[in-house]
Amino acid sequence: MKALARYAVGIDSGTQGAKALVVDIETGRVLGRGRAPHAMIEGLGPGASEQAPAGWVKAAERAMRSAFMEARVDSRRVVSLAVSGQQHGFVPLDAGGRVIRPAKLWNDTSTVAETEDIVAALGGRARMIERLGINLAVGFTASKILWLKRKEPRAYAKLATVLLPHNYLNFHFTGRAHMEYGDASGTGLMDIRRLRWDEEALAAVDPELAGKLPPLSHPREPVGFMKKALAERLGLGKVLVASGGGDNMMGAVGSGNVSPGVCTLSLGTSGTIYSYFDRPFVDPAGEVAAFCDSTGGWLPLLCTMNVTNATEIVKSLFKLDNAKLERLARRAGPGASGLVFLPFVDGERVPPLPFSSAVFFGLDRRSFDAAHIARSVMEGAVLNLGYGFARMMELGLKPAEIRATGGGAKSRLWLQIVADVFQTPVVTLRESEAAAYGAALQSVWNWRLAHGEKAGIAEVAANWIAKDKLAARPEPRNAALYADLQARFNDLWKRLVPDFKARRGL
Repeated sequence: MKALARYAVGIDSGTQGAKALVVDIETGRVLGRGRAPHAMIEGLGPGASEQAPAGWVKAAERAMRSAFMEARVDSRRVVSLAVSGQQHGFVPLDAGGRVIRPAKLWNDTSTVAETEDIVAALGGRARMIERLGINLAVGFTASKILWLKRKEPRAYAKLATVLLPHNYLNFHFTGRAHMEYGDASGTGLMDIRRLRWDEEALAAVDPELAGKLPPLSHPREPVGFMKKALAERLGLGKVLVASGGGDNMMGAVGSGNVSPGVCTLSLGTSGTIYSYFDRPFVDPAGEVAAFCDSTGGWLPLLCTMNVTNATEIVKSLFKLDNAKLERLARRAGPGASGLVFLPFVDGERVPPLPFSSAVFFGLDRRSFDAAHIARSVMEGAVLNLGYGFARMMELGLKPAEIRATGGGAKSRLWLQIVADVFQTPVVTLRESEAAAYGAALQSVWNWRLAHGEKAGIAEVAANWIAKDKLAARPEPRNAALYADLQARFNDLWKRLVPDFKARRGL
Protein backbone atom coordinates (compact mmCIF):
# COMPACT_ATOMS: atom_id res chain seq x y z
CA MET A 1 0.00 0.00 0.00
CA LYS A 2 1.33 3.42 -0.93
CA ALA A 3 2.07 5.64 2.09
CA LEU A 4 0.04 8.80 2.41
CA ALA A 5 1.93 11.95 1.42
CA ARG A 6 3.13 14.26 4.18
CA TYR A 7 4.05 17.90 3.93
CA ALA A 8 6.13 20.59 5.59
CA VAL A 9 5.55 24.34 5.68
CA GLY A 10 8.31 26.92 5.56
CA ILE A 11 7.51 30.56 6.37
CA ASP A 12 9.84 33.48 5.71
CA SER A 13 8.70 36.55 7.64
CA GLY A 14 10.79 39.41 6.25
CA THR A 15 10.67 43.17 6.30
CA GLN A 16 8.49 43.49 3.21
CA GLY A 17 6.16 40.57 3.82
CA ALA A 18 5.62 36.88 4.53
CA LYS A 19 6.23 34.01 2.11
CA ALA A 20 5.07 30.44 2.67
CA LEU A 21 5.98 27.22 0.90
CA VAL A 22 4.23 23.83 1.09
CA VAL A 23 6.82 21.11 0.48
CA ASP A 24 6.65 17.33 0.06
CA ILE A 25 8.80 15.98 2.90
CA GLU A 26 10.13 13.03 0.91
CA THR A 27 11.23 14.78 -2.26
CA GLY A 28 11.62 18.42 -1.23
CA ARG A 29 9.38 19.44 -4.11
CA VAL A 30 7.58 22.77 -3.64
CA LEU A 31 3.86 22.20 -4.20
CA GLY A 32 2.42 25.57 -3.29
CA ARG A 33 3.49 29.15 -2.67
CA GLY A 34 1.83 32.07 -0.94
CA ARG A 35 2.72 35.58 0.13
CA ALA A 36 1.25 38.54 1.95
CA PRO A 37 2.65 42.05 2.58
CA HIS A 38 3.79 43.68 5.80
CA ALA A 39 3.19 47.34 6.62
CA MET A 40 5.71 49.74 8.16
CA ILE A 41 4.67 52.16 10.88
CA GLU A 42 4.80 55.63 9.38
CA GLY A 43 5.72 59.00 10.90
CA LEU A 44 8.52 57.80 13.19
CA GLY A 45 11.58 59.78 14.21
CA PRO A 46 14.99 59.78 12.47
CA GLY A 47 16.45 56.29 12.10
CA ALA A 48 13.41 54.51 13.55
CA SER A 49 12.00 51.45 11.76
CA GLU A 50 9.12 49.59 13.37
CA GLN A 51 6.34 47.12 12.62
CA ALA A 52 3.41 45.70 14.58
CA PRO A 53 3.96 41.98 15.32
CA ALA A 54 0.22 41.37 14.90
CA GLY A 55 0.74 42.19 11.23
CA TRP A 56 3.32 39.40 10.94
CA VAL A 57 0.79 36.91 12.32
CA LYS A 58 -1.93 37.93 9.85
CA ALA A 59 0.50 37.89 6.92
CA ALA A 60 1.95 34.48 7.85
CA GLU A 61 -1.52 32.95 8.10
CA ARG A 62 -2.64 34.55 4.81
CA ALA A 63 0.50 33.31 3.06
CA MET A 64 -0.07 29.79 4.37
CA ARG A 65 -3.68 29.74 3.19
CA SER A 66 -2.60 30.90 -0.28
CA ALA A 67 0.09 28.23 -0.42
CA PHE A 68 -2.42 25.51 0.52
CA MET A 69 -4.81 26.72 -2.17
CA GLU A 70 -2.11 26.56 -4.81
CA ALA A 71 -0.80 23.18 -3.62
CA ARG A 72 -4.28 21.59 -3.62
CA VAL A 73 -3.23 19.12 -0.94
CA ASP A 74 -4.90 17.95 2.26
CA SER A 75 -3.54 20.47 4.78
CA ARG A 76 -4.21 17.96 7.58
CA ARG A 77 -1.23 16.02 6.19
CA VAL A 78 1.16 18.82 7.20
CA VAL A 79 3.42 17.38 9.90
CA SER A 80 6.01 20.13 10.46
CA LEU A 81 6.47 23.89 10.18
CA ALA A 82 9.30 26.34 10.78
CA VAL A 83 9.73 30.09 10.58
CA SER A 84 12.54 32.16 9.11
CA GLY A 85 12.45 35.73 10.40
CA GLN A 86 14.19 39.04 9.92
CA GLN A 87 17.10 39.14 12.36
CA HIS A 88 17.90 41.49 15.25
CA GLY A 89 14.37 42.77 15.92
CA PHE A 90 13.00 43.29 19.44
CA VAL A 91 9.55 42.08 20.42
CA PRO A 92 8.74 43.01 24.06
CA LEU A 93 6.05 40.98 25.84
CA ASP A 94 4.39 41.59 29.20
CA ALA A 95 3.68 38.91 31.81
CA GLY A 96 0.49 37.92 29.97
CA GLY A 97 2.33 37.36 26.69
CA ARG A 98 0.94 40.54 25.12
CA VAL A 99 3.06 42.81 22.90
CA ILE A 100 3.92 45.97 24.83
CA ARG A 101 4.83 48.18 21.87
CA PRO A 102 5.72 47.81 18.17
CA ALA A 103 8.87 45.89 17.33
CA LYS A 104 12.03 47.79 16.46
CA LEU A 105 13.54 46.18 13.35
CA TRP A 106 17.00 45.20 12.15
CA ASN A 107 17.35 48.44 10.15
CA ASP A 108 16.38 50.72 13.04
CA THR A 109 19.37 53.02 13.64
CA SER A 110 17.88 55.17 16.39
CA THR A 111 19.95 53.32 19.00
CA VAL A 112 23.47 54.58 18.19
CA ALA A 113 24.02 56.03 21.68
CA GLU A 114 22.83 52.83 23.37
CA THR A 115 25.13 50.73 21.18
CA GLU A 116 28.14 52.87 22.04
CA ASP A 117 27.30 52.77 25.75
CA ILE A 118 27.01 48.97 25.83
CA VAL A 119 30.33 48.58 24.03
CA ALA A 120 31.95 51.03 26.44
CA ALA A 121 30.49 49.19 29.45
CA LEU A 122 32.13 46.01 28.16
CA GLY A 123 35.52 47.68 27.91
CA GLY A 124 35.51 48.68 24.26
CA ARG A 125 35.11 46.91 20.94
CA ALA A 126 38.23 44.73 21.19
CA ARG A 127 37.35 43.46 24.67
CA MET A 128 33.75 42.82 23.68
CA ILE A 129 34.88 40.68 20.74
CA GLU A 130 37.36 38.90 22.98
CA ARG A 131 34.63 38.17 25.52
CA LEU A 132 31.60 37.40 23.35
CA GLY A 133 33.23 36.56 20.01
CA ILE A 134 31.13 39.19 18.23
CA ASN A 135 31.02 42.95 17.81
CA LEU A 136 27.85 44.92 18.58
CA ALA A 137 26.40 46.53 15.45
CA VAL A 138 23.85 49.33 15.83
CA GLY A 139 21.05 47.12 14.52
CA PHE A 140 21.50 44.33 17.07
CA THR A 141 18.83 43.64 19.68
CA ALA A 142 20.79 44.54 22.84
CA SER A 143 20.81 48.26 22.13
CA LYS A 144 17.08 48.22 21.36
CA ILE A 145 16.35 46.81 24.80
CA LEU A 146 18.45 49.52 26.46
CA TRP A 147 16.68 52.12 24.29
CA LEU A 148 13.30 50.99 25.61
CA LYS A 149 14.60 51.11 29.18
CA ARG A 150 15.81 54.70 28.73
CA LYS A 151 13.24 56.19 26.39
CA GLU A 152 10.03 54.43 27.44
CA PRO A 153 10.48 53.47 31.11
CA ARG A 154 6.75 52.79 31.66
CA ALA A 155 6.72 50.30 28.82
CA TYR A 156 9.96 48.78 30.05
CA ALA A 157 8.51 48.30 33.51
CA LYS A 158 6.02 45.86 31.93
CA LEU A 159 8.69 43.86 30.12
CA ALA A 160 8.61 40.19 31.07
CA THR A 161 9.92 38.43 27.93
CA VAL A 162 12.28 39.43 25.13
CA LEU A 163 11.72 37.72 21.78
CA LEU A 164 13.04 38.08 18.25
CA PRO A 165 10.63 38.23 15.28
CA HIS A 166 10.75 34.55 14.38
CA ASN A 167 10.45 33.63 18.07
CA TYR A 168 7.28 35.70 18.30
CA LEU A 169 5.65 33.78 15.46
CA ASN A 170 6.70 30.53 17.17
CA PHE A 171 5.12 31.88 20.36
CA HIS A 172 1.91 32.61 18.45
CA PHE A 173 1.85 29.08 17.03
CA THR A 174 2.75 27.18 20.25
CA GLY A 175 2.39 29.46 23.26
CA ARG A 176 6.04 28.81 24.21
CA ALA A 177 8.80 31.44 24.45
CA HIS A 178 11.89 29.90 22.88
CA MET A 179 15.27 30.90 21.43
CA GLU A 180 17.79 28.85 19.45
CA TYR A 181 21.49 29.59 19.01
CA GLY A 182 21.45 31.00 15.48
CA ASP A 183 19.10 33.98 15.71
CA ALA A 184 20.07 34.59 19.35
CA SER A 185 23.72 35.07 18.33
CA GLY A 186 22.65 38.29 16.60
CA THR A 187 21.38 39.92 19.78
CA GLY A 188 24.81 41.03 21.02
CA LEU A 189 24.05 39.33 24.36
CA MET A 190 25.33 35.83 23.64
CA ASP A 191 28.76 34.25 24.01
CA ILE A 192 28.97 32.61 20.59
CA ARG A 193 31.78 30.25 21.61
CA ARG A 194 30.18 28.84 24.76
CA LEU A 195 26.61 29.09 23.42
CA ARG A 196 25.16 30.88 26.43
CA TRP A 197 23.95 34.29 27.50
CA ASP A 198 26.85 36.44 28.73
CA GLU A 199 26.29 37.82 32.23
CA GLU A 200 28.40 40.93 31.71
CA ALA A 201 26.63 41.82 28.45
CA LEU A 202 23.24 41.34 30.10
CA ALA A 203 24.28 43.51 33.04
CA ALA A 204 25.35 46.30 30.64
CA VAL A 205 21.68 46.52 29.63
CA ASP A 206 19.92 45.55 32.87
CA PRO A 207 21.09 43.39 35.82
CA GLU A 208 17.67 41.67 35.73
CA LEU A 209 17.64 41.00 31.99
CA ALA A 210 18.52 37.30 32.34
CA GLY A 211 15.09 36.61 33.78
CA LYS A 212 13.43 38.14 30.71
CA LEU A 213 15.23 35.97 28.14
CA PRO A 214 14.22 32.39 27.24
CA PRO A 215 16.87 29.73 27.86
CA LEU A 216 18.97 28.98 24.79
CA SER A 217 18.27 25.77 22.87
CA HIS A 218 20.07 23.73 20.23
CA PRO A 219 18.35 24.17 16.83
CA ARG A 220 17.53 20.45 16.74
CA GLU A 221 15.12 21.03 19.64
CA PRO A 222 11.61 21.90 18.35
CA VAL A 223 9.52 24.57 20.02
CA GLY A 224 6.55 22.22 20.44
CA PHE A 225 3.26 21.46 18.71
CA MET A 226 0.92 24.03 17.25
CA LYS A 227 -1.92 24.94 19.60
CA LYS A 228 -4.91 22.70 18.87
CA ALA A 229 -7.44 25.52 18.45
CA LEU A 230 -5.13 27.40 16.07
CA ALA A 231 -4.38 24.25 14.06
CA GLU A 232 -8.10 23.58 13.66
CA ARG A 233 -8.74 27.16 12.54
CA LEU A 234 -6.01 26.82 9.90
CA GLY A 235 -7.24 23.42 8.77
CA LEU A 236 -4.22 21.58 10.12
CA GLY A 237 -3.74 18.48 12.21
CA LYS A 238 -0.90 17.78 14.65
CA VAL A 239 1.97 20.00 13.49
CA LEU A 240 5.45 20.05 15.02
CA VAL A 241 6.82 23.60 15.13
CA ALA A 242 10.58 23.46 14.67
CA SER A 243 13.09 25.90 16.13
CA GLY A 244 13.34 28.02 12.96
CA GLY A 245 15.90 30.81 12.84
CA GLY A 246 17.01 34.11 11.37
CA ASP A 247 16.67 34.71 7.65
CA ASN A 248 20.39 34.33 6.96
CA MET A 249 20.53 31.10 8.98
CA MET A 250 17.54 29.70 7.13
CA GLY A 251 18.98 30.92 3.82
CA ALA A 252 22.08 28.88 4.60
CA VAL A 253 19.99 25.77 5.22
CA GLY A 254 17.89 26.38 2.11
CA SER A 255 20.98 26.67 -0.08
CA GLY A 256 22.60 23.54 1.36
CA ASN A 257 25.21 25.59 3.20
CA VAL A 258 25.44 23.09 6.08
CA SER A 259 28.93 21.67 5.59
CA PRO A 260 32.40 23.26 5.29
CA GLY A 261 33.42 24.80 1.98
CA VAL A 262 29.97 25.83 0.73
CA CYS A 263 29.28 29.58 0.65
CA THR A 264 25.97 31.36 0.11
CA LEU A 265 26.05 34.70 -1.68
CA SER A 266 23.00 36.94 -1.81
CA LEU A 267 23.07 39.67 -4.44
CA GLY A 268 20.13 41.85 -3.47
CA THR A 269 19.84 45.51 -2.50
CA SER A 270 22.57 44.65 -0.03
CA GLY A 271 25.05 41.82 -0.35
CA THR A 272 25.73 38.99 2.07
CA ILE A 273 28.10 36.07 1.92
CA TYR A 274 28.34 33.42 4.60
CA SER A 275 29.62 29.90 5.11
CA TYR A 276 29.16 27.02 7.53
CA PHE A 277 31.89 26.31 10.09
CA ASP A 278 31.95 23.40 12.54
CA ARG A 279 33.90 25.48 15.05
CA PRO A 280 33.58 29.06 16.34
CA PHE A 281 34.69 31.68 13.84
CA VAL A 282 35.75 34.99 15.37
CA ASP A 283 37.07 38.06 13.56
CA PRO A 284 39.22 40.06 16.03
CA ALA A 285 38.53 43.21 13.98
CA GLY A 286 34.77 42.65 14.10
CA GLU A 287 34.31 43.14 10.35
CA VAL A 288 32.88 39.66 9.74
CA ALA A 289 29.87 38.93 11.97
CA ALA A 290 30.52 35.81 14.02
CA PHE A 291 27.04 34.29 14.11
CA CYS A 292 25.97 30.80 15.04
CA ASP A 293 23.89 28.93 12.49
CA SER A 294 20.58 27.10 12.90
CA THR A 295 21.97 23.58 12.69
CA GLY A 296 24.37 23.65 15.65
CA GLY A 297 27.41 25.09 13.86
CA TRP A 298 28.66 28.62 13.15
CA LEU A 299 27.95 31.02 10.30
CA PRO A 300 30.48 33.84 9.78
CA LEU A 301 28.71 36.46 7.70
CA LEU A 302 29.83 39.46 5.70
CA CYS A 303 27.24 42.12 4.88
CA THR A 304 27.67 45.04 2.50
CA MET A 305 24.99 47.65 1.90
CA ASN A 306 25.42 48.38 -1.81
CA VAL A 307 24.71 45.92 -4.62
CA THR A 308 21.55 46.18 -6.73
CA ASN A 309 20.72 49.57 -5.22
CA ALA A 310 23.63 50.90 -7.32
CA THR A 311 22.63 49.11 -10.54
CA GLU A 312 19.03 50.29 -10.12
CA ILE A 313 20.35 53.86 -10.32
CA VAL A 314 22.26 53.00 -13.51
CA LYS A 315 19.14 51.37 -14.99
CA SER A 316 17.08 54.47 -14.21
CA LEU A 317 19.76 56.83 -15.55
CA PHE A 318 20.13 55.07 -18.91
CA LYS A 319 16.53 53.76 -19.19
CA LEU A 320 17.52 50.06 -19.04
CA ASP A 321 15.92 46.82 -17.96
CA ASN A 322 18.03 43.97 -16.54
CA ALA A 323 18.71 42.37 -19.93
CA LYS A 324 19.77 45.66 -21.51
CA LEU A 325 21.99 46.46 -18.50
CA GLU A 326 23.85 43.18 -18.97
CA ARG A 327 24.25 43.62 -22.73
CA LEU A 328 25.51 47.18 -22.22
CA ALA A 329 28.03 46.15 -19.52
CA ARG A 330 29.37 43.32 -21.68
CA ARG A 331 30.42 45.85 -24.33
CA ALA A 332 32.98 47.32 -21.94
CA GLY A 333 34.79 44.06 -21.22
CA PRO A 334 36.45 42.83 -17.99
CA GLY A 335 37.96 45.61 -15.90
CA ALA A 336 36.00 48.39 -17.64
CA SER A 337 39.25 49.83 -19.08
CA GLY A 338 40.50 50.59 -15.58
CA LEU A 339 37.42 52.47 -14.37
CA VAL A 340 36.88 51.67 -10.67
CA PHE A 341 33.61 52.33 -8.86
CA LEU A 342 33.45 52.59 -5.08
CA PRO A 343 29.76 51.72 -4.58
CA PHE A 344 29.11 53.47 -1.27
CA VAL A 345 25.78 54.95 -2.38
CA ASP A 346 24.26 54.39 1.09
CA GLY A 347 27.46 54.53 3.12
CA GLU A 348 28.91 51.13 4.01
CA ARG A 349 29.18 48.62 6.85
CA VAL A 350 32.20 46.66 5.56
CA PRO A 351 34.49 48.43 4.76
CA PRO A 352 33.66 50.71 7.72
CA LEU A 353 32.42 53.78 5.82
CA PRO A 354 29.02 54.68 7.31
CA PHE A 355 29.12 58.30 6.12
CA SER A 356 30.92 57.86 2.81
CA SER A 357 29.54 58.23 -0.72
CA ALA A 358 30.13 56.60 -4.10
CA VAL A 359 33.19 57.40 -6.24
CA PHE A 360 34.11 56.82 -9.89
CA PHE A 361 37.90 56.70 -10.27
CA GLY A 362 39.73 56.60 -13.59
CA LEU A 363 37.27 58.22 -15.98
CA ASP A 364 39.00 59.04 -19.27
CA ARG A 365 38.10 59.20 -22.96
CA ARG A 366 37.95 55.39 -23.20
CA SER A 367 35.72 54.84 -20.16
CA PHE A 368 33.47 57.92 -20.10
CA ASP A 369 30.42 56.20 -21.62
CA ALA A 370 27.37 54.22 -20.53
CA ALA A 371 28.90 50.78 -21.14
CA HIS A 372 31.97 51.34 -18.97
CA ILE A 373 29.95 53.01 -16.23
CA ALA A 374 27.51 50.07 -16.16
CA ARG A 375 30.33 47.51 -16.08
CA SER A 376 32.28 49.33 -13.37
CA VAL A 377 29.18 49.58 -11.16
CA MET A 378 28.60 45.82 -11.41
CA GLU A 379 32.28 45.11 -10.79
CA GLY A 380 32.49 47.62 -7.94
CA ALA A 381 29.70 45.89 -6.02
CA VAL A 382 31.57 42.58 -6.28
CA LEU A 383 34.98 44.08 -5.46
CA ASN A 384 33.37 45.60 -2.38
CA LEU A 385 32.30 42.09 -1.29
CA GLY A 386 35.73 40.84 -2.37
CA TYR A 387 37.46 42.78 0.39
CA GLY A 388 35.41 41.03 3.08
CA PHE A 389 35.60 37.66 1.32
CA ALA A 390 39.41 37.89 1.39
CA ARG A 391 39.15 38.75 5.09
CA MET A 392 37.11 35.58 5.67
CA MET A 393 39.77 33.52 3.87
CA GLU A 394 42.49 35.12 6.02
CA LEU A 395 40.57 33.80 9.04
CA GLY A 396 40.21 30.23 7.76
CA LEU A 397 37.53 30.06 5.05
CA LYS A 398 38.41 27.56 2.31
CA PRO A 399 35.70 28.09 -0.33
CA ALA A 400 34.91 25.23 -2.69
CA GLU A 401 31.69 26.59 -4.20
CA ILE A 402 29.52 29.70 -4.01
CA ARG A 403 25.75 29.31 -4.23
CA ALA A 404 24.25 32.57 -5.44
CA THR A 405 20.76 33.86 -4.66
CA GLY A 406 18.93 37.19 -5.00
CA GLY A 407 18.14 39.38 -7.98
CA GLY A 408 21.77 39.69 -9.09
CA ALA A 409 22.06 35.91 -9.33
CA LYS A 410 19.81 36.00 -12.41
CA SER A 411 22.55 37.77 -14.36
CA ARG A 412 25.11 35.48 -16.05
CA LEU A 413 27.55 38.40 -16.28
CA TRP A 414 27.33 39.18 -12.57
CA LEU A 415 27.94 35.51 -11.75
CA GLN A 416 31.01 35.52 -13.99
CA ILE A 417 32.37 38.64 -12.29
CA VAL A 418 31.85 36.95 -8.89
CA ALA A 419 33.65 33.80 -10.06
CA ASP A 420 36.56 35.84 -11.42
CA VAL A 421 36.95 38.15 -8.41
CA PHE A 422 36.49 35.40 -5.81
CA GLN A 423 38.35 32.77 -7.89
CA THR A 424 35.67 30.26 -6.91
CA PRO A 425 33.01 28.44 -8.96
CA VAL A 426 29.51 29.94 -8.68
CA VAL A 427 26.22 28.07 -9.07
CA THR A 428 22.56 29.01 -8.75
CA LEU A 429 19.76 26.98 -7.18
CA ARG A 430 16.50 25.66 -8.54
CA GLU A 431 14.58 26.98 -5.50
CA SER A 432 15.12 30.72 -5.21
CA GLU A 433 13.24 31.24 -1.91
CA ALA A 434 16.16 29.93 0.14
CA ALA A 435 14.95 31.21 3.55
CA ALA A 436 11.43 29.76 3.36
CA TYR A 437 12.76 26.57 1.78
CA GLY A 438 15.41 26.29 4.51
CA ALA A 439 12.71 26.66 7.15
CA ALA A 440 10.72 23.79 5.63
CA LEU A 441 13.87 21.66 5.41
CA GLN A 442 14.85 22.37 9.01
CA SER A 443 11.33 21.49 10.17
CA VAL A 444 11.62 18.08 8.51
CA TRP A 445 14.96 17.54 10.25
CA ASN A 446 13.36 18.38 13.62
CA TRP A 447 10.38 16.14 12.82
CA ARG A 448 12.57 13.17 11.88
CA LEU A 449 14.66 13.55 15.03
CA ALA A 450 11.46 13.70 17.11
CA HIS A 451 10.42 10.40 15.51
CA GLY A 452 13.64 8.64 16.43
CA GLU A 453 15.41 8.92 13.09
CA LYS A 454 19.15 9.69 13.07
CA ALA A 455 19.19 11.65 9.82
CA GLY A 456 21.43 14.72 9.93
CA ILE A 457 20.41 17.99 8.39
CA ALA A 458 23.18 17.66 5.77
CA GLU A 459 21.57 14.42 4.62
CA VAL A 460 18.17 16.08 4.24
CA ALA A 461 19.76 19.00 2.38
CA ALA A 462 21.65 16.66 0.02
CA ASN A 463 18.36 15.02 -0.94
CA TRP A 464 16.47 18.30 -1.36
CA ILE A 465 18.81 20.96 -2.76
CA ALA A 466 19.04 21.04 -6.56
CA LYS A 467 21.34 23.27 -8.60
CA ASP A 468 20.03 25.31 -11.51
CA LYS A 469 21.55 25.60 -14.98
CA LEU A 470 23.02 29.08 -14.53
CA ALA A 471 26.64 28.86 -13.33
CA ALA A 472 30.10 30.35 -13.82
CA ARG A 473 33.69 29.21 -13.36
CA PRO A 474 36.74 31.49 -12.94
CA GLU A 475 38.32 32.51 -16.24
CA PRO A 476 42.11 32.00 -15.85
CA ARG A 477 42.81 34.84 -18.29
CA ASN A 478 40.96 37.30 -15.99
CA ALA A 479 42.65 36.29 -12.72
CA ALA A 480 45.53 38.77 -12.79
CA LEU A 481 43.32 41.61 -14.04
CA TYR A 482 40.82 41.24 -11.20
CA ALA A 483 43.53 40.70 -8.58
CA ASP A 484 44.99 44.05 -9.65
CA LEU A 485 41.56 45.69 -9.64
CA GLN A 486 40.86 44.36 -6.13
CA ALA A 487 44.16 45.78 -4.87
CA ARG A 488 43.38 49.17 -6.45
CA PHE A 489 39.84 49.11 -5.03
CA ASN A 490 41.15 48.40 -1.51
CA ASP A 491 43.80 51.10 -1.79
CA LEU A 492 41.24 53.67 -2.91
CA TRP A 493 38.65 53.09 -0.19
CA LYS A 494 41.32 53.02 2.54
CA ARG A 495 42.22 56.57 1.57
CA LEU A 496 38.71 57.48 2.78
CA VAL A 497 39.46 56.01 6.22
CA PRO A 498 42.59 57.66 7.67
CA ASP A 499 42.39 55.59 10.87
CA PHE A 500 41.86 52.21 9.11
CA LYS A 501 45.05 50.65 10.47
CA ALA A 502 44.25 51.84 13.96
CA ARG A 503 40.75 50.36 13.72
CA ARG A 504 42.19 47.01 12.64
CA GLY A 505 44.89 47.13 15.34
CA LEU A 506 47.66 47.17 12.71
